[in-house]
Amino acid sequence: MYNNSNSGMSSNSDGAPNGSDSKKLRVEEALPSRVIHIRKLPNEASETEVIALGLPFGKVTNILTLKGKNQAFLEMGTEEAAVTMVNYYSKVTPLIRNIQVFIQYSNHKELKTDAANQRTQAVLQAVSAAQSPGSEVQEVLAAVSSPVLRIIIDNMFYPVTLDVLQQIFSKFGTVMKIITFTKNNQFQALLQFSDPVSAQQAKLALDGQNIYNSCCTLRIDFSKLVNLNVKYNNDKSRDYTRPELPAGDGQPSFDPTVAVAFSKDSSSLLGALNPLSAAAAAAAAAGRVALAGQTGSSGVLLVSNLNEEVSNTDTRVYGDVQRVKILYNKKDSALIQMSESNQAQLAMSHLNGQKMYGKIIRVTLSKHQTVALPRDGLDDQGLTKDFANSPLHRFKKPGSKNFQNIFPPSATLHLSNIPQDVTEDDLRLLFSNTGGTVKAFKFFQDRKMALIQMSTVEEAIQALIDLHNYNMGGNQHLRVSFSKSTI
Repeated sequence: MYNNSNSGMSSNSDGAPNGSDSKKLRVEEALPSRVIHIRKLPNEASETEVIALGLPFGKVTNILTLKGKNQAFLEMGTEEAAVTMVNYYSKVTPLIRNIQVFIQYSNHKELKTDAANQRTQAVLQAVSAAQSPGSEVQEVLAAVSSPVLRIIIDNMFYPVTLDVLQQIFSKFGTVMKIITFTKNNQFQALLQFSDPVSAQQAKLALDGQNIYNSCCTLRIDFSKLVNLNVKYNNDKSRDYTRPELPAGDGQPSFDPTVAVAFSKDSSSLLGALNPLSAAAAAAAAAGRVALAGQTGSSGVLLVSNLNEEVSNTDTRVYGDVQRVKILYNKKDSALIQMSESNQAQLAMSHLNGQKMYGKIIRVTLSKHQTVALPRDGLDDQGLTKDFANSPLHRFKKPGSKNFQNIFPPSATLHLSNIPQDVTEDDLRLLFSNTGGTVKAFKFFQDRKMALIQMSTVEEAIQALIDLHNYNMGGNQHLRVSFSKSTI
């Protein structure tokens, strides 16, 4: 129970002047009443939001708001409903617009309101008779009846992971479960809080906000589900109350050390991720590694320890390569310019330390901001190439679903755009000709896509370099990328 201030209703209000012992005693010993006293409301709180506090527990029959004192009285249909409400909020902090409010029984047994409160009564009647699925009142009813939110990410330029969602939404309550999926080419998530009030506050605060500056916009609705059934803890789903769940289906298991850097100075979501940490988060999202402390915003990579006989480092699966320059006096090194700094971060996080053409390559960010083309008339022996108009660019379109399919190098490759007349034997032979051994193969149901597993990661990298955009006939080109699954 909370100590009550003067309710401001009338001379026979809920007790003696503030601070008196008799006042405190009377509050502590207050008998249950179907009238609830709510204090310290935010200035902008609406009657609908106040009513929403009581709706999960039963019918609300009357309301009186005292705007000047930031207080309200809520009359429940039965005393039993009021008792349930007070008991619940003694364990769960009641919030309106993410601000704590204080709830206790009133000494009034009923509310008597006059014509001056016509607007409030109209709101109350609308709640009682709400039938329209799209109305504001119906949203409130949904909010307080389900702790599950449905989240759609618009303009998803950077990857959004379970860890990012959990950190953002946990500011409003305890996040228990998250399930992510793609529907109608949109990344979506179902997120379950421990209580419906937290879900309501999160929707109110986050709907329409950007996770990163100018992109990854949250569109939030209430789900009709009241409980999520999570079978696996991996990069697609998570039950935070059951850490013992298996990863399932070859998915990476949850690594609790993965973290995303948040900044108070950002203009993006509630001081969340700034542009530099956004690049780090993108790398963390796909690579399951934290890049805390990574600085610099160059889109140019320095790749060293290349095999000089075959200097063809492929970073195209992590972004769009604009230019490549092999260093004249050090031909085992090259500068690679990506279209954006976050793509350079991704390529660095995934390719540094990988074995390519028999040598372990080193990938770091360069101090250069661009790769210069040779001056007209100057022969640089073909060491500089411009790929600005290359047909291999995968990420020209902002929010492309290709951003959702960025994974570290693995022995298993994902194939797409496969012609209908191409057989498993054809693909096995094609990939064997890259110098590796095909260990396993599986067509997807429509046979336009498949998984193929090489014996090592190095062989898979080689096959991707050789066969991505390979012409399969009829000007139909094979698309090859690293897969997060195994066969």
